[in-house]
Amino acid sequence: LTQLPVPSQYGGMIPISELGSFIYKKQDDLIFHKDLADVEYVLGEPIGRLSAPIYAMFGVDDLLLKYQTIDGEQLQGEYLGPPEDQTVPGFEWAGEWTVTFETFRDMGTAFGVALVVIYMLVVWQFGNFIIPAVIMAPIPLTLLGVVPGHWLLGAEFTATSMIGWIALAGIIVRNSILLVDFTVQEYAKGMPFFDAVINSCASRTRPILITAFALVGGASVILTDPIFQGMAISLLFGVLISTVLTLIVIPLGTLSAGEASCRNIAVNMGLLPGDADADAKYNIMKPEKSKKEKSSESAKDPKKWIKALGKKKQAESAEKETSDDKIDTNGLLKKEDKNDV
Repeated sequence: LTQLPVPSQYGGMIPISELGSFIYKKQDDLIFHKDLADVEYVLGEPIGRLSAPIYAMFGVDDLLLKYQTIDGEQLQGEYLGPPEDQTVPGFEWAGEWTVTFETFRDMGTAFGVALVVIYMLVVWQFGNFIIPAVIMAPIPLTLLGVVPGHWLLGAEFTATSMIGWIALAGIIVRNSILLVDFTVQEYAKGMPFFDAVINSCASRTRPILITAFALVGGASVILTDPIFQGMAISLLFGVLISTVLTLIVIPLGTLSAGEASCRNIAVNMGLLPGDADADAKYNIMKPEKSKKEKSSESAKDPKKWIKALGKKKQAESAEKETSDDKIDTNGLLKKEDKNDV
């Protein structure tokens, strides 16, 4: 340091020792506090292929678990927040790890709430509890595209990746709703159930693919962005895989749910009448009217009462004629013939 050159007033360079001398002086060490507790900060910046803070944290954590203080005590550590007992030596993770943990925790909670709200809305729309589960089935399958996409491009799964995955869930649910809704409409028009499922898949494939390619084009623009690269990868690879799986999973799930669920949805949406035969076949329950209500309705409209009385008499006479034409075969048939009959 004594030979450090500095400019002089004459424009030349002189050593700093000509201006003065260095004096060694003792100084008290700095004492850091956090929440009224004595602390020492240890800082580090992870670099290289495994630059995510979680890898460095796990590596250092293994070392700290084996470390013992001068007093022979083992350090007590917490992944989030200070140690519970501050009377013994311990450590607390902070910095980038805290930000990452809190971000993923909050987004995971928001994603779970979003799934519940989506399920409730679809149940309210279709009036069925099975079909909404089928509609939401492709959401976890998007990970088959999101995770390999990050691995292929050597990118880290960041907070923006999580945002892209959450946004992708809404897009996939919309495609599933399109397929199911078109199936119900075709079935309500009189098309057989199996044909309605296949026809909806064939008819909606082009709109779904157009939406997927539009999303791929938009996500490709930010693929090289250092901040939003994770979101682009989630949207790009997730929509490619999930679109193909949606066209397979939704038709199979609808067929597995059965024709009864499809008809029930059509009745709830007002596309099909809930006639008595269909109600009995598909277990569509309707509240029964009391005798008092039925008698009051008949009294209000005499024509209906007379018509119902005529139908009752016709049914009784037809039943009487049928009973008169019956033949008692008990005395005419042998035991073996009775079994065959």
